[in-house]
Amino acid sequence: MSLNLDPRQRAMLAEMGVRVWQRPPTEVMPAPTTVRHLTALAPAPAPRRVSAVPVTPAGASAPTTASKPSATTLEPVKTDGAPMSWPVLRQTIASCQACGLCAGRSAAVLGAAPDQGQAHWLVVGEPPQELEEREGQPFVGAGGQLLDNMLKAINARRGASGLGGAYLTSIVKCRPATPRNPTAQDLASCALHLQQEIALVQPRLILALGRFAAQSLLQASMPEVANVPLGKLRGQVHRYNGIPVVVSYHPAYLLRSQADKAKAWADLCLAMAALDASQKSDA
Repeated sequence: MSLNLDPRQRAMLAEMGVRVWQRPPTEVMPAPTTVRHLTALAPAPAPRRVSAVPVTPAGASAPTTASKPSATTLEPVKTDGAPMSWPVLRQTIASCQACGLCAGRSAAVLGAAPDQGQAHWLVVGEPPQELEEREGQPFVGAGGQLLDNMLKAINARRGASGLGGAYLTSIVKCRPATPRNPTAQDLASCALHLQQEIALVQPRLILALGRFAAQSLLQASMPEVANVPLGKLRGQVHRYNGIPVVVSYHPAYLLRSQADKAKAWADLCLAMAALDASQKSDA
């Protein structure tokens, strides 16, 4: 898939910390979506740490306290009839006590509904942190700004609808009073909420950002996913209930690991190619 970057998109890549280098006009330029044309800029300042006990960052080894998800419990559920409305889903999540993550929460975290109902991009992130719980929405702060710039670079925007629309959500919706990593049962419980979000948004592609997002979405098709490093889940198109899934790094992790920003841009290019292929197959 050919990717022509206009000046605004190049500015967005600069915000990510990724620069696209061009060869002199006399030389043949390889395809602009390959990683060898990307290089990280000087490291940006680390974001303010808002959680006393953060979730294990993407790319790190799985903690021994986290249970391995079960393929049975995370199998996507086929539901009969129409999905919940957005107000009903929001109320259901706000009052949910299906797992231990609700203990001591101050607010559930749910993304803003697309302005016209449906969006082609679904971005699923890691469990909410303190600032996200305080704001009541996922991907806020410095990491959220980075993600917004990444989406702008591919002509997508959170909250919009259709081809350029992106619905952002967290793999689980609650942050317990004593922060901890989600268990298999926690992921399975919140998977039911995610299925309702998917039924409402009807995405054409899912971008899974982070280890827990990838594990929960891929468990049914890859039972051994809990033992697979996140880096090895990249570079290929997976499936969740028939929807293409591309795995990448969470923006909060990218703020701490400048060297992986070029890899994240390559993942976005793969996602755009998968979305384009999906549209052509349905044409």
